Amino acid sequence: MNNISTPVKFGLGIAAALIIYFLLLSIFGLHQYPAFSIFNMVILGAGLYFAIKGYKKEAGDKFKFRKSFMVGLTAGFLATTIFTIFFLIYATEIDPDFMLDSMPMWVTDWSSTVGFLLVGVGLAGFASTLVLTFAWTQLHKVSRNTEEGKEHTF
Repeated sequence: MNNISTPVKFGLGIAAALIIYFLLLSIFGLHQYPAFSIFNMVILGAGLYFAIKGYKKEAGDKFKFRKSFMVGLTAGFLATTIFTIFFLIYATEIDPDFMLDSMPMWVTDWSSTVGFLLVGVGLAGFASTLVLTFAWTQLHKVSRNTEEGKEHTF
């Protein structure tokens, strides 16, 4: 697996972790409660942190903010895309009653389809990726403060 680039390796790892977490929840019947999806942010955040950290270790002195940002975005967008495709398969083929069980008002009152849910899952993943990548990239970037300027920081 050393031949795979850092963002792809971490993107696949994040997607696998998200899918495993969802399947574990489904074993206990907890996948129907959207509150448990908050832990998805923890999984995504940890994966993106380690992806950017891995790139920084790999790049060494050649660490660039822009490249590290692209590493995070690529890993997160890949993970989100894979998880959204898995979610589509799960909600339509594995458990067709998933929408009705987890969001009955959406289905009965608003005539929503799985497409609405998929858009929500995808947008949440992409938005979280953007915000978390920016935060972790800021954390890992090399400071350009002078010695005199460092005296005036916290």
